[in-house]
Amino acid sequence: MQFTYVNPTQINFGQGQIESIKSVIPQNSKVIVIYGGGSIKRNGVYDQVQSALEGYQWIEFSGVEPNPTKETLDKAVALVKEQDVDFILAVGGGSVIDGSKYVAAAAHYDGDGWDIMVGKHQVTSAVPVGAILTLPATGSESNMGAVITKAETHDKLPFMTPHVQPKFAVMDPDVMKTLPERQLINGVVDAWVHVCEQYLTVTHGAMVQDGYAEALLKNLKSLGEQFDQRDSDAWRANLMWNANQALNGLIGSGVQHDWATHMIGHEFTALWAVDHARSLAIVQPSLLRNQFAVKKEKLEQMGKNVFGLADSDTLAEQTIQAIEAFYHSLGVATQFDGYEGTKDQAVESVINQLEQHGMVALGEHQAITLEQSRQILDLAITA
Repeated sequence: MQFTYVNPTQINFGQGQIESIKSVIPQNSKVIVIYGGGSIKRNGVYDQVQSALEGYQWIEFSGVEPNPTKETLDKAVALVKEQDVDFILAVGGGSVIDGSKYVAAAAHYDGDGWDIMVGKHQVTSAVPVGAILTLPATGSESNMGAVITKAETHDKLPFMTPHVQPKFAVMDPDVMKTLPERQLINGVVDAWVHVCEQYLTVTHGAMVQDGYAEALLKNLKSLGEQFDQRDSDAWRANLMWNANQALNGLIGSGVQHDWATHMIGHEFTALWAVDHARSLAIVQPSLLRNQFAVKKEKLEQMGKNVFGLADSDTLAEQTIQAIEAFYHSLGVATQFDGYEGTKDQAVESVINQLEQHGMVALGEHQAITLEQSRQILDLAITA
């Protein structure tokens, strides 16, 4: 194990914590509140934010989409520059927080913000960001990554820089009370796959990372099984904290990562507007079967330690089936049929996107070529 780990995001967790932003946003800041489609005005979160920002100079920007687009975010970038904003408060789920990170970085750059996404501009500074999480799923509230879509070209790309890591994250489980069932399910699935991308790789002997990853997976499995208890304070708090821990950098420290499921899944979202979490559930089982030989040992470990399966010659395949059954128990599909035209055309559409984005060597061994991706898609997309 060779790694440096630091997570500077201050977490204010628990009921009533929105009020705490007044103690973590510098008093002389000019703040922009960035949010999505307006649900925060219906569920009382906006009113709490407004109260907490009393005495601050602040403006707002709404309309960030579930898959935040460059086109919308560039309007916020222009506003931040025009109004000399010096603090960004993201109020929403992963999409709003991701979008706010793009705004933060692009506002300190004179060129096209998309240059950041394609590696033409290296971020060296950004407007400080804080987050009020309203939808647990991505862990974006305490990491340095973001995924942004360019609607014009159907490009969906990630970027990472410590300059956009949130200074603080307010995590009040009460804000989940009005979330639709679909979004809660997506949160469970998204967090589950985040853990898998860092765990279902190679055997490495890093006991803390594996043990913690398995604990998170068992927790998420229990939350899925107890979905009928989603209206309880404990269920909400546990999902919120598990989703955060799944992608705050800890379980991935010093071990190999995969992320191929995400890279392929992003194209389903860009092409067909599939919910991010549901695109992952579509891709993952087929990818695990395609990469069966290299992931067999870890699949067997997961089968025993997460699902409680007995040792057998078919343990690894049983584990994949158990993952599928977990998704199905939540009403989440593991194959895709929502395309127009033929299956072959759908497969080629994804392959063309992957090639265009340079996603030609994916996975922990960089061994998932376009041909391997085609085989995965052939399993994941139904005729």
